[in-house]
Amino acid sequence: MSTESVTLSARPQEQATQKKIARLIVATSVGNALEFYDLVVYGYFAGTLSKLFFPTHDHTVSLLLTLGTFALSYLARPVGALVLGSYSDRHGRKASLTLSIAMMTVGTAMVALMPSYATIGLAAPVLIFVSRLMQGFSAGGEFGSSTAFLVEHAPERRGFMSSWQFSSQGASTLLASLFGAVLTSTLTPAQLEGWGWRIPFLFGVLIGPIGLYIRRRMDETPEFEQAEKVASPVRELLATQKERLLVSIGSLVLTTTANYMLLYMPTYAARQLGLAPSSGFIATLTAGFIMMVLVPVVGHLSDKYGRTRIMLVTGVIFFLTVYPAFMFMNAHPSLPTLLAAVIWVALLKATYFAPIPALMSELFPTATRTTGMAFGYNIGTTVFGGFTPLAVASLIAVTHNNLAPGLYLMIAAVVSLFTLVWARKRLDVR
Repeated sequence: MSTESVTLSARPQEQATQKKIARLIVATSVGNALEFYDLVVYGYFAGTLSKLFFPTHDHTVSLLLTLGTFALSYLARPVGALVLGSYSDRHGRKASLTLSIAMMTVGTAMVALMPSYATIGLAAPVLIFVSRLMQGFSAGGEFGSSTAFLVEHAPERRGFMSSWQFSSQGASTLLASLFGAVLTSTLTPAQLEGWGWRIPFLFGVLIGPIGLYIRRRMDETPEFEQAEKVASPVRELLATQKERLLVSIGSLVLTTTANYMLLYMPTYAARQLGLAPSSGFIATLTAGFIMMVLVPVVGHLSDKYGRTRIMLVTGVIFFLTVYPAFMFMNAHPSLPTLLAAVIWVALLKATYFAPIPALMSELFPTATRTTGMAFGYNIGTTVFGGFTPLAVASLIAVTHNNLAPGLYLMIAAVVSLFTLVWARKRLDVR
C-alpha cells in the first residue's frame, strides 16, 4: 500500500476522533457553563436581588445579606463534592454528571420564578437560600466528574481537554455580562426590579434540558471501566491522600479569589467608583471573552511545558501588579481605566487558571480522582471563592479603603505560590 493511500485512510479516522473529542467537550462544558452562569448572574444582580428578597432600611445591610446567602450556599458544595464525587468514583462519571445538571436546573428555576419579599414575605429569602443550597450541592460534584470524564477520554492531552472546563466559565461570564449590560442600559430601574432581572435566570433554565439530553447520550470513560474500584473513595482519600488534597486546595486560592472579585466588579464599579451599572458589565464581558479564548491555548501549552512552571511565573506577576491595578482604577475612575484593570487581571487569571484541572487530575488515582478533585476544588472555592464578594464588601465597609480588594488578592497569591513550591518539592509535581 502506498504512503498516499495510508494517509488518505487515516484521515477519516482522525476526523472521527476530532468529532468525538468535540462532542465530549460540549457534553461536559454545558453543565459547567450552567453552574457558573447561574452563580455569575446571581452575583451580577446582587444589588437588585437585595432590594427584592432582603429588604432593609440600610442598602449596605441588604447587599451584605444577599452576598451572605451567596456565600453560605457554598457550604453545601463540599458536601455535594463528597456525595456526588464518591457516587462518580463508584458508579461512573456519566451517572454523576446527569444527576448534577438536573439538580442545577431545578435550583436555577426556583430563583427565576420566585415571588419577591413583598409578595410572600419571609418565605422569599428562605426559599432563595434553599435554591442556593441545591445549586451548591449539585455544583459540588460537577467539576470533579466533568474533569475526570475529559482527561480519562484523552489522557495524553489532559491540559488541553480539561482546560475547556474553565473556558466554559469564561463563556458563562461573557453571556451573563451581555445580559447585564443590555438589561441595565435599556431598562429603567423599576422595570429591572419588576421583571427584567428574571430574564437571565429563565435563559439558564432553558440550558438545563439541553445539557441533560446531551449527557445521557455520552459513553463512560474506558479508564474508569477498567480501573479497580474502592469500597469508600471518601475514606481512601482522607486516609492516604491528605497532602495531595491540601495542594489541590492551595493551588486554587489565587484563581478563585480573582474569579469572584471579577464577579463582584459590577457592584464595585457602581458603588466604589461611581460608574454607570453597565460599565461593570462591559468590563466583565471583556474578561469573559479573554478567559473563553485564552484558557484552551494555555491548557495546550501546559501539556508541552508543564503545569506549575506556567502557574508560578503568572502568580508572581499577579502578586506584583494587582494592587497597582486597583490604585490606577481608583485614581482615574472611568470605563477605560476599569477595562484596563479588569483585562489585565483576566489575562493573568486565565493563564494561571488553565493548567489547574489537569494538575489536580494528576494528583489523584482513578479510584478516587473525582472525589479528590471535587472535594479539593469545592473546599477552595467555598473558603476562598464564595466568601470573596462578602469579604471584599465587608473590608471596604470597615476600612473605607477602596483598595482593600487589591491587598486581599495579593495575600491569595502568596498562599498559592507557597503551595506550588511545596508541591514541586514534596510531590515532584511539574
